[in-house]
Amino acid sequence: MSILSVSELTIRRDRTLILDRLSWAVHPGEQWVILGPNGSGKTSLLSALTGYLTPTSGEVDVLGQRYGRSDWRELRQRIGMVSSAVRQLIPEEEPSLETVIGGRYAMIGYWGRIRAADRRRALDLLQNMGCEALAQRPWLYLSQGERQRILIARALMAEPALLILDEPCAGLDPVAREQFLNFLQTLGARAAAPALALVTHHVEEIMPVFSHILLLRAGRVAAQGIKKTVLNSRNLSETFGAPLRLRARQGRYSLGLVAS
Repeated sequence: MSILSVSELTIRRDRTLILDRLSWAVHPGEQWVILGPNGSGKTSLLSALTGYLTPTSGEVDVLGQRYGRSDWRELRQRIGMVSSAVRQLIPEEEPSLETVIGGRYAMIGYWGRIRAADRRRALDLLQNMGCEALAQRPWLYLSQGERQRILIARALMAEPALLILDEPCAGLDPVAREQFLNFLQTLGARAAAPALALVTHHVEEIMPVFSHILLLRAGRVAAQGIKKTVLNSRNLSETFGAPLRLRARQGRYSLGLVAS
């Protein structure tokens, strides 16, 4: 059974076609990168997957259950999300431990009584993220890289089957970015890790652990499949609408514009 299945997903608002019959599936053991330029439909796809944007037509299934026929609030919890939208809503004074625990209940600004089991799990996750020393540190005093790790721990509190990382390296300096990408490599390689879907504009952020690529252009699938088959200069040139050359070295990638 697939973790996530999207079939003929179409989103139209007024006369604007945002997503055009998009089909995509994530199966156990796959780690995906969603790559495309601005306006390609990445944000709309994520909003549809998490139940915040109603499709015009098409179907979204999570672990065999379909949006519209099952409790969408429960299905949403099966897809963890780390995004700038969540990052901006965390209260500045909230300690990291409470931020993580809030993920168990899809709550921002956790105010309930903390159960012993939730505290233990949150502390375990912080330790796994290398952030156990930050448990009582307020959000205001965390670095951007630390915040991203805390948000991943928060997303994992609900034990999602799929974890979507929406441009997690935005705002990180080069050193913090590489540290975070190495962390993703470690996270994705763990036997108990959820499936990952990294949303980005940059091929430099595609770590070796990622096995599959979804290329989007103008609301349509430009190409999708196994990384070694899909990630090439021709497909990237078509996706970004410019002549590009992809270079690979030791499992990492770089992209350059071909001089005319």
